[in-house]
Amino acid sequence: MKKISLLFGIHMHQPVDNFGEAVDEAIQKCYKPFFETMAKYPEFKFSVHCSGWLFEQIVTKQPEIYTNIKKLTDSGTIEWISAGYYEPILSSIPSSDRVKQIKKLTSFIDKKFNSTPKGLWLTERVWNSAIVPDLRKSDIDFALVDDYHFLSSGFDKNEMNGYYTTEESGEKINLFPISTALRYALPFYSVNDAIKSIEARNSSENSAAIIFDDAEKFGLWPKTHEWVYEKGWLKDFVEAVLKSETIQTAHFEDFAKQNRSKGIAYLGNTSYIEMGEWSLKAKQTLALEELKQKVGDKYFEDVGIAFIKGGIWHNFFVKYKESNYLHKRMLYMSKKQKKMSKNELEYLYKLQTNDVFWHGVFGGLYLPNLRDNAYRFLLELEKSFAKNRISIEAEDIDMDGYDELKVLSKSLSLLFSSKNGAQMIEFGSLKSLFNWQNTLTRREEAYHQKISNPTVKEQSEDNKIETIHDISTPFDEELKSELIYDWHLKYSFIDHFSDSAFSLENFKNVSFKEIGDFANQPFELDKTTTTFKRDGGIYLDGTHKTSLQKRYTFQKDSFSLNLTCRSNFDKKAYYGVEFNLHFAHPQSVLFNGNLITNGLNLKEIKTLEIYDDFTNQKIIIKMDKKMDLSAYILNTISQSESGFDKVAQQISFILSSEFIKDFDLMIEVQNV
Repeated sequence: MKKISLLFGIHMHQPVDNFGEAVDEAIQKCYKPFFETMAKYPEFKFSVHCSGWLFEQIVTKQPEIYTNIKKLTDSGTIEWISAGYYEPILSSIPSSDRVKQIKKLTSFIDKKFNSTPKGLWLTERVWNSAIVPDLRKSDIDFALVDDYHFLSSGFDKNEMNGYYTTEESGEKINLFPISTALRYALPFYSVNDAIKSIEARNSSENSAAIIFDDAEKFGLWPKTHEWVYEKGWLKDFVEAVLKSETIQTAHFEDFAKQNRSKGIAYLGNTSYIEMGEWSLKAKQTLALEELKQKVGDKYFEDVGIAFIKGGIWHNFFVKYKESNYLHKRMLYMSKKQKKMSKNELEYLYKLQTNDVFWHGVFGGLYLPNLRDNAYRFLLELEKSFAKNRISIEAEDIDMDGYDELKVLSKSLSLLFSSKNGAQMIEFGSLKSLFNWQNTLTRREEAYHQKISNPTVKEQSEDNKIETIHDISTPFDEELKSELIYDWHLKYSFIDHFSDSAFSLENFKNVSFKEIGDFANQPFELDKTTTTFKRDGGIYLDGTHKTSLQKRYTFQKDSFSLNLTCRSNFDKKAYYGVEFNLHFAHPQSVLFNGNLITNGLNLKEIKTLEIYDDFTNQKIIIKMDKKMDLSAYILNTISQSESGFDKVAQQISFILSSEFIKDFDLMIEVQNV
């Protein structure tokens, strides 16, 4: 039998404008030692994809890594693989943007290395056949997906040792199935077991063992730096492959030229198996895990994989309102790109970076800095469209079936939702390029079960290490107290009615009794008067018809709310207007000169002055009636590669008093 061709590739990526220390850690623990090691073995052919922004950092700031990469390219060792320059999910961005992003990265590689990629790394392996014509427009001949894409579409698991051909509207492209087994084997198994896993793919003549995965597995993931470099796994693996009588290294493009396609393939809209689970809501994920346990591993792997599956990547826009909103704001701006300069187009493309739109093992959407970066790019674009006059639009930007009120002044970008309680869902400063409304709602996640019901895993064997999906982490009992879930979106101008006074405790724990139906219900929007109105009710000892009208008016650096409540309810009750504002440093924000720390109560205030040290701006709220303040720092619990993180996202506060029927409030932003 002929030697099996090892098609080995790595994917390198860091989110655009990620923290410098995070990038430096990846360079020192992973990218630098990887290419130092591989530079010693130019006869070991492999493939590389690197996202554009990270590529820029390496070329301009890491000459040692760049020299090794160029040396390996010039020797014919490295085969370059393209993708969207700023690593977007291609099926989530407009067609023209796909082509521009791919061609931008291809051009960058060609310019630096005199090499034109013909293959495409499919970001997060999110496949949708609609992208095929755009790949062909971008001069791409083949793309990399997972074997799971094929298996979940009914293909035989024993036929994943070559490539297939697919088409869309008559445009064809080749697809290579990455081996899930090899993804879990390299670099986590011992070298001997890894070699056996590769050889197991050699089931027929001209077979290929296909592995293309995150470079960060080779040094950045927990425990891998010691395993891969200090204990010499990568060196030993490369030498074992080169000495092997059954394995030869090869490039994807060459393999496709030298071997025929295994036939036509049409794949479902999918990604890798874990992504399908992450994109489901918590109860669905837990139910899917239970179902897989009931049918057993053998049935699932042999037959059930084509029928038992999770959701699709785009479900993250359904699961997380905040992700959907940011994505649809990107699409809204993309429609305006004909009016953008070259620099402004770069902000649009950076806004399309995938990391912020989803959440799995990595922080993603839960990481405030990623959302801050995305909103900075968005506000850079809005700033270019801002005029001296105030522009007001009513449009269903987030595609939820209800219009949003969009307001753009010379200094502020504001949006209000008619579907969700006339809440303010964007509060962006065009001076500091910061969105104070960049908040998250506390939701149940499937992995919260590991906090509320922790289990101890057995230690891994000496001849392997745990993957990031299996790693055991210590549990913090305090995390359990933070598992609080919200029943409404956590934006601002949320109207609450209760039969008892609001306090810090019942506000934080969401334990007050809501007797109104205005916090998360639709309002009618009158664009001409910028007024939202809802005919609802107060429900205490019967139903009391209640009408709430919220009129927003706008100035250059401020805006006002006039609230009018009409009701036949005549018993004692309390009204509160809730705000949730995001800050880069919530622990250092001052509320009337006070830190929030473990919570803050202020009585009978008419002015609230919030000082944000990060933007060096003040948000001043003036009320026509004295109100009480209760405020706390809201934490979300995020899963990450290191375990579970308590992330301080925002400050939540409520201004409350006994039941009021008329209320005026003004918010002004001042530069300090």
